[in-house]
Amino acid sequence: MKLIIELLIKAFVLLVTTRLVPGFNIDSWTTALIVAFILGVLNIFIKPILLFLTLPATILTLGLFMFVVNALLLIIASKLVSGFQIESFGTAIIAAVVITIISSLVNLFIK
Repeated sequence: MKLIIELLIKAFVLLVTTRLVPGFNIDSWTTALIVAFILGVLNIFIKPILLFLTLPATILTLGLFMFVVNALLLIIASKLVSGFQIESFGTAIIAAVVITIISSLVNLFIK
C-alpha cells in the first residue's frame, strides 16, 4: 500500500512540474503514473551505478551534481515513455531541481 501511495505522490509531483517547467511535458495522468514507475525502476537499478561513476564530481560540487544525475534519469525515462517529452538537458536539470523541491515539501506535509 505504501508503494502505491508513493507512486501516486511521484506522479502528482511530475504533473505539477509539467505546469511549472516549460519544455517538460507529460500528456496525461496515466503517463505520469508510468513515468513515476519507470523512474522508480531506474532509481533502483541505474542510479547507484551513476552515483558511483560520478562520485568525484558529486563530492567536488558538494552534492549539486546529483541534479545532473537526476536529470539524466529523467531523460532516460523520457526516451522510454511515449507521451513524456523533455526539450533539452537544461530543462531536465531545472525539472530535477523542481521535482526535488516539490517532493521535499509534499513529504514534509505527509510524513
